[in-house]
Amino acid sequence: MEIRDLEYFIEVANHKNFTKAASQVHLSQTGLSKSVKKIEKELGVELLDRSMRELKLTDAGEIVYQQAMRALSILNHLPNLLDDLMNLKTGEIKMGIPPLIGTLFFPRIAKDFNKQYPKLSLQLIEFGAKKIETLVEEDQVDMGIVMLPITHDQKDKFHLYPFVKEKFVLYTHKNHPLANERAVLLEQLKDEKFIMFSEEFTLHDRLIQDALSAGFMPSIAYKTSQWDLIIELIAAELGIAILPKSIFAKVNDPNITTVPIANETLMWELGIIIRKERYLSFAVRELIHFLTSKAGSSIVQPS
Repeated sequence: MEIRDLEYFIEVANHKNFTKAASQVHLSQTGLSKSVKKIEKELGVELLDRSMRELKLTDAGEIVYQQAMRALSILNHLPNLLDDLMNLKTGEIKMGIPPLIGTLFFPRIAKDFNKQYPKLSLQLIEFGAKKIETLVEEDQVDMGIVMLPITHDQKDKFHLYPFVKEKFVLYTHKNHPLANERAVLLEQLKDEKFIMFSEEFTLHDRLIQDALSAGFMPSIAYKTSQWDLIIELIAAELGIAILPKSIFAKVNDPNITTVPIANETLMWELGIIIRKERYLSFAVRELIHFLTSKAGSSIVQPS
């Protein structure tokens, strides 16, 4: 059995159609069919149910598909293993992070990491945390930074390394009635107009859940994917927002002020996620160590 035959079989299984798969791998349909039949003959089982218009994997086919995917994944990581063996501290790391996290942390991370490892490059992939989880699970990025906590199902998929923890605060215009309060309770905001991140961001769902726990459904005036637009809308007195405290260092508008939130459970916690069973290259391991040490802790064992 050849590796190429397994690759062809995987394409057929993914497309559920010989014609589409043949087009994808630039092989004739006949040649592709022969390649699959070759595997079936060697293993003595049928891999595909060809009785329907759309091909389906048999029970045996499902097992071969899963094992073939695992085998090819291992083979694809072989160059990385050899690089590690020879101690070549070079490479590129793809890191998925939400834009807000990129704004607050990435410039400093990139600068400090580059000083220590000048031959390692970081590629930033910016999406909302929900999309980041998908990218990590599908191996489109090496690692991702997401908002915690993660669900039970996510714990089965990812190794988790705690990264940052800080308080949320209320952002409002300096003329707002609550602007001069020493602290506010979340319950006091039930009649306010909220400016939030859009649904693709975990922070959107988290704040709605916290508001519901406080006894009200927040009235959302605006949703956006840009933190600086949220600040501009607050400056225009179009609403209030709940955001991490560290953002205020990036705010240049004197009309914006922050007020502490008294609810003790309202914390912004971030974690690094990596797909379980994924090979961790030298570069990724070093970056994890770097990030967790920057967060004020030594390397944290994955949960």
